[in-house]
Amino acid sequence: MAEKEKILDIDNLDITFKTTAGPVHAIRGINIELMKGQTAAIVGESGSGKSVTMRAVMGILASNSVVNSGKINFRYTHQDGTPAEVDILSKDKKWIRNHINGKRIAMVFQDPMTSLDPTMQIGKQIMEGMSWHYHTPKQEAWKKAVSLLEEVGIENPEKRMKEYPHQLSGGMRQRVVIAIALSANPDLLICDEPTTALDVNIQAKILELITRIQKERGISVIYITHDLGVVAKVADFVYVMYAGKIVEQGTINEIFYDPKHPYTWGLLSAMPDLTTDDPRLYTIPGSPPNLLHEKPGDAFAPRNPYALEIDDKAEPPMFKVSDTHYAATWLLDPRAPKVEMPSELKDRIERMKKEAKEAEA
Repeated sequence: MAEKEKILDIDNLDITFKTTAGPVHAIRGINIELMKGQTAAIVGESGSGKSVTMRAVMGILASNSVVNSGKINFRYTHQDGTPAEVDILSKDKKWIRNHINGKRIAMVFQDPMTSLDPTMQIGKQIMEGMSWHYHTPKQEAWKKAVSLLEEVGIENPEKRMKEYPHQLSGGMRQRVVIAIALSANPDLLICDEPTTALDVNIQAKILELITRIQKERGISVIYITHDLGVVAKVADFVYVMYAGKIVEQGTINEIFYDPKHPYTWGLLSAMPDLTTDDPRLYTIPGSPPNLLHEKPGDAFAPRNPYALEIDDKAEPPMFKVSDTHYAATWLLDPRAPKVEMPSELKDRIERMKKEAKEAEA
């Protein structure tokens, strides 16, 4: 894609949190690019740094955070059509609140109950962003809010405008949160585990809804998730995070059909599989590392059944697999012994490819 189409460029982002137990090195040199209209997914277990990275993009990092290095370049256009580019890390919170949060980058949080105000009517919560960012007159904001509720698939929107969050189901509350996120016409939508609290049928509907709105509006979307099943349905590009670093990145097909990092193998193997007779559910052995105590070498080494001696001594660089596919594992070093992914995962990927072909037919 042409350089001019890039909307977000995170360059060597490094963040530490000051805690009473000592400094926690939570984000360790992250690079992420997002193009206009593209969907990227950031995947990894809890505590891998996915949400912290996106909170940095939103300019809402906690007060005990220290940005050691990095830039977050965001490109957008002003209302008059003139292009602009800003390093979000160089701006203060007030500027970000006025120019970025909600207006150009909006976030859908995982639990709609914590992101909605229980004491305020739904309609007022949707209108708030329009009034704050664009000083939209009340009547016009009301009409827009009603049409937003229609756009996110809520029936009888006029009635719902006067209701409170507790009067809606979980799926409807999540739709309201999406309507609020869209109310100021953002260029980038960040979805933080947007379907975690919902049942499977509602999950699928929410993902379809976000995908449809994205196509209609031409916005870019970033999903933060631990669920590769969600990623398979929506993403163009995937970043796999572990212990505050990106350990593999590639197109959706590269990550699903040709994964190279043992951690990615583990995440794919841990997805529930309805096409196998094996009743066991795979889990990655061990636990994520405690970032209070950084150790030399590869952070994944203690949990990696394919770890080499060098993994305890030196951190692996990003090895190039293709122009779009990179992975940080010493297994890709030409001197490393040849290690294949587990045979169960290989079989599963073949089944996934077959299913994809049948779905296209």
